[in-house]
Amino acid sequence: MDALQTAQYARALYTAHGDRAEAEAAQKERECEAAGNLQEAKDWQAVRQTIRQMRGPNQA
Repeated sequence: MDALQTAQYARALYTAHGDRAEAEAAQKERECEAAGNLQEAKDWQAVRQTIRQMRGPNQA
């Protein structure tokens, strides 16, 4: 998955799930790893990192 696709997936997931989007991407990543789909797991990890960047730092 290229950077543009990663950003599109991240934006769509964040729009649909809000603050739960990062957790959803992490869940997909774990499912792919468990199924042996390592490349797809790496793609979901990139989506998760993009969502984290979009959200910004945690508020304390």
